[in-house]
Amino acid sequence: MDSRSTPAGADFFPGDCSFHIVLVEPEIPHNTGAAGRLCLATGSRLHLVAPLGFDISDSTVRRVGLDYWNAVDLKIWSSFAEFLQARNPDENLYAFTTKSSRPYHRQKFCKGDYLIFGSETRGLPLRFLEQNGKRALTIPTQNVRSLNLATAIAVVLFEALRQVGQLDKLAIDGPEPIGL
Repeated sequence: MDSRSTPAGADFFPGDCSFHIVLVEPEIPHNTGAAGRLCLATGSRLHLVAPLGFDISDSTVRRVGLDYWNAVDLKIWSSFAEFLQARNPDENLYAFTTKSSRPYHRQKFCKGDYLIFGSETRGLPLRFLEQNGKRALTIPTQNVRSLNLATAIAVVLFEALRQVGQLDKLAIDGPEPIGL
């Protein structure tokens, strides 16, 4: 595990991040590295829920995150149960799954919401989805069952950022344009 992991029972970050991206038992280091870079670029926090399908220090994770990986606001949970127990029930959780018929773009997101994604091959636990059916959302697609995990995170995260008015801030505070 990473030195930034937090002991069981530690509080959620109450901070000022845009959104919380939660990956439950991710299996592919490339997707996790890309998610970390997305979080850093958008002022969001990345939560990884063990078991992970790779060592967090894996060079693939670092390579995808490039020199940004150490700056990612990262929280590691020992299990999904630990994550769910530690959360404040007043916080909004949204689960993303192919098993829902509710499109993500019809949901009104708020700054600080938790956007939860399952593993690349299994998705989120069915029991959790059944218990949170009204909070289960999908990304509409055609000709494929689902999108790549990192792509799905980007689609949802940037829609949430758009809804709360954060995209303009990202563009203004970003690097200087080259004059095009």
